[in-house]
Parts: sequence; C-alpha cells; structure tokens
Amino acid sequence: CCAGTKEVAFISAVTAAGLVHSVTRSCSAGNMTECSCDVTLRHGGSASEGWHWGGCSDDIHYGMAFSRRFLDVPLKNVTGKSRSGLVVMNLHNNEAGRQAVAKLMSVDCRCHGVSGSCAVKTCWKTMSSFEKIGRFLKDKYENSIQISDRLKKKLRRKEKSQRKIPIGKEDLLYVNKSPNYCVEDQKLGIPGTQGRECNRTSQGPDGCNLLCCGRGYNTHVVRHVERCECKFVWCCYVRCRRCETMTDVHTCK
Repeated sequence: CCAGTKEVAFISAVTAAGLVHSVTRSCSAGNMTECSCDVTLRHGGSASEGWHWGGCSDDIHYGMAFSRRFLDVPLKNVTGKSRSGLVVMNLHNNEAGRQAVAKLMSVDCRCHGVSGSCAVKTCWKTMSSFEKIGRFLKDKYENSIQISDRLKKKLRRKEKSQRKIPIGKEDLLYVNKSPNYCVEDQKLGIPGTQGRECNRTSQGPDGCNLLCCGRGYNTHVVRHVERCECKFVWCCYVRCRRCETMTDVHTCK
C-alpha cells in the first residue's frame, strides 16, 4: 500500500537509523567480534583545556556500513525500468535516517580531581537516545519534500518554482501524495478511523479531534465488573468484593 508516500519515507529512515543504533550499541557493549569502541579517539583531546578522550566512544562507522550493506545493496542491485524514482527515493531516505544518528551524536564527560573539582575531564562520544532520533525524523517527516518521479541527472523537487532550492541529505523525500487514511479503502488496505476509540481530552494523535478527522465522535457508557479489595482469610481462601465502575468510551463516527 501507498508506495512512495511520506509515510514510507519515514519508515525507511527510522529502519535505517534503528539498524545503525542497535548495531553500534552492540559494538560498544562488546557483543560483536567485528567491532568495538571508536579507537581513533583514544589518544586525542585538549590538555590545555583539561580534558582528554577516554571511556568507550560509540563507533557508528561500523553501524553505518552495516546498515548500508543490509538495506541499500538489495536496492542498488535493482536494474532496468524498476530502477525508478522510487528506488532512488528509498536510498536517499535510508541515508537520511543514518545521518540523523550521526548528527545527534553528543559528548559525555566525567570529572576527575580533588573533591570533584573537575580539574581534568574524561570525555567520550555517545549516540543520542533513539527517542530523540525518532523525534528528529518525525520533524523531517512533517517537512518532507515531494520530488519528481522522472529521474534526470539528480533528484529534483516536484514544484518547478522550488527546484533551485537544494535538497539536503537529511531531508525526507516522497514521490506520491498520501491517500486519505481517514476513510476505509479495501484496495489499499486502509481500515479508516470509523469506530476507532479515541481520547476526548487529548490533543495528540489519539485525540478525537485528530483521529476522527473532523467527523465527530459517539459516546457510550461501558460497565466494568471486577473483583477488588481481596483479602486472605485464615485458613485458607481469598475473599473479594465485587466492584463495578462506569466509564465513558468515545468512538469516531
């Protein structure tokens, strides 16, 4: 369903980034024989500023290479007419996901000195949490760029008036506009949102305003009966009360 859309672009980027993150984390933890920490930083730093590299810096180079071999090589082996804008788009979005991991690398430090004076610091490079990487890619998804599916020398924007604006390596690209996910479409495998339970008070993606696509929602009361206030009675059984609660449930029209 929905080939070449911005949702597929986001999935491609997150998959590639997740592979880099997972493999690199395994390398740093010593769980893989092919890689370890970033050895290129072992003897660097700035003595005049009172810090040096140490610890185990995340070496994303192996993770990046592994992700390219695993995800990109099968796409690059595609030949003939099928090597279209969709293939090039997927390759670009895979790399955008990997670049997000690299861009969000940070430096952590540990202080040394008398009474925690931090006279000297040991520092190392570390990847950001995958949650932070995901938020970065979600922002790129929200601002994704539609490109032409007719390849010439390079990728180019769909809008002729914007073609002079360069496409960044961290941008997410799509070819086809997204279908209407609000309405059921059995051919595309889209279930729609009618009948979906939603949160009336939420402003997020689970909120009724967004999930119901402006159609409104129905409210009905659901009765829950469960055992509660259970106590052990000597000897030897458990005595419980029967509790009943009434809950408002909202579903999209």
